[in-house]
Amino acid sequence: MSASKSRLSSLLGHFQQPPDANGITAPAPVNKSEHNVNFHTLSPTFFLPRAASIEPDAEAIYHITANDRVLRRTYLETADRARGLAFYLKKHGYKRVGILCPNTPAFLESIFGIAAAGGVNVAVNYRLKEDDIAYIFTHSEAEVIIVDQEYLPLLKAYQSVKPNVPLIVDTDTDAIEGELAGPFDEAVLEGLNHDRDKGAAGWDGLESLAASEDDIVALAYTSGTTARPKGVEYTHRGCYLAAMGNIIESGLNFHGKRCGYLWILPMFHAMGWTFPWAVTAVRGTHYCLRKVDYPQIWKLLKEERITHFNAAPTVNTILCSSPKAERLPEPVQVTVAASPPTPHLFEQMTGLNLHPVHVYGMTETYGPITKGYHMPAWEKLPRKEMFGRMARQGHGFVTSLPVRVIKADVPEGTIIDVKRDGKEIGEIVFIGNICSRGYYKDPEATRKLFAGGVLHSGDLAVWHPDGAVQILDRAKDIIISGGENISSVALESMLVTHPDILEAGVVAVPDSHWGERPKAFVTVKAGRRLEGKDVVDWARNTSGISKFMVPREVEVVAELPKTSTGKVRKNILRDWAKGASRS
Repeated sequence: MSASKSRLSSLLGHFQQPPDANGITAPAPVNKSEHNVNFHTLSPTFFLPRAASIEPDAEAIYHITANDRVLRRTYLETADRARGLAFYLKKHGYKRVGILCPNTPAFLESIFGIAAAGGVNVAVNYRLKEDDIAYIFTHSEAEVIIVDQEYLPLLKAYQSVKPNVPLIVDTDTDAIEGELAGPFDEAVLEGLNHDRDKGAAGWDGLESLAASEDDIVALAYTSGTTARPKGVEYTHRGCYLAAMGNIIESGLNFHGKRCGYLWILPMFHAMGWTFPWAVTAVRGTHYCLRKVDYPQIWKLLKEERITHFNAAPTVNTILCSSPKAERLPEPVQVTVAASPPTPHLFEQMTGLNLHPVHVYGMTETYGPITKGYHMPAWEKLPRKEMFGRMARQGHGFVTSLPVRVIKADVPEGTIIDVKRDGKEIGEIVFIGNICSRGYYKDPEATRKLFAGGVLHSGDLAVWHPDGAVQILDRAKDIIISGGENISSVALESMLVTHPDILEAGVVAVPDSHWGERPKAFVTVKAGRRLEGKDVVDWARNTSGISKFMVPREVEVVAELPKTSTGKVRKNILRDWAKGASRS
């Protein structure tokens, strides 16, 4: 343990109320009434003090800091830091707290500390434009912002219109006091002092169990690629149940080895799909990463005890093609979502002992809400067919209700299921516990989201006889060519089986004869050379792609435009197809 950590532990010991036999005083349950002792509100914030109470010395955090030091924190230390932040926020009366940070310990501690103070966190994508960041923090009515030192410049536009909103800067070092420590660490210690001076209530003086489980705990803003970002309202209950679902569906709590979760997925994206809470609930180690660094990821996979990570298909594609890639001696469970993966990718991952857990969802469903369950009978199928079934979006989560596919060509609010024949195309919709409350300050968008009493995804899919759903496309991305519906997702899945193609993005372009036809943009694997006409010839003569789906034009590009979560930005590809600048 470093000297600074030892001093913190010593200091914290003076601030806590007397601990139980396990080293921490956990908060007392909150009852709905004095006569209803079998009820407590559902809030995932409770998972942190619970973990610290059960296993205080378990490693909660592993992180390589901005000053290039390895930082390790126990659950007791992490819970105390979150508690200190909570009391700081309570002291100053801050209820709406912005976060602009990469995947750092400060971000993780803030998720718990803000909620424990009875506040709402507004975590923002640091890859957005300054104008969008300013819009989100203004729209959400942020009262204070926790910001990583690297991203301070991104707040210039916001500060020009909101100069009086205070900033709490995190320097992301291994120090908690002294020259290298920053304002975030100072806020934590100020909060711990405030708790001590007011009687050392500890977690009992905070809201680790929410006053109402239907209160908002976070506003998760959509990416806003084609319109202003929308603030999705996350409740304590929804986050709790989504986290519990992820524990089960991603196999976080299995016997024999503590969960080691590698933070590749941004915590700002749909609150990290609720994994900050899920991993904490099972007392796993959070391996925090400031950025997606593929050599560093492979180093951690080989040298640390990583058991799980979440990543979009595009991240997994690049990871599998990395020069550092090699089959791991122990299996790693990889929760894959954000865009439809290809069977080819799942075959590559499995060969490296990276076992895909295929889930699907939206920001509006707390992240994952369906899972492609792997059936033992599939092992007897031809490998291509098995991986094809693995790439389906599957069934509703254990904490949700069954996913449905409804007819899309009907009046708004009309709910009619499509046939479960794997052929009729409709829209995926959701109902159940892990549907968000709606959009913050946007009743019209909320009405449309829940038209007819279901949550609309906007994704087109088929419903198979076994109840599993399979995405074909977003409604706007289906290509209608000569009366045939072409799924850009299906065509992309076929194109990436070419031995030299790394990734593919397909969009519709006008055609005087067929109305529309597909155009493909592809990237090439390192060390390979390829021309567009070669891909067209391969697609027409070798691939097995149906003739009406074969793109007449394929353009090789250096990189596909993507969102912060790895989805290919089809709107930009459509602009490229019209001749827009690539700058």
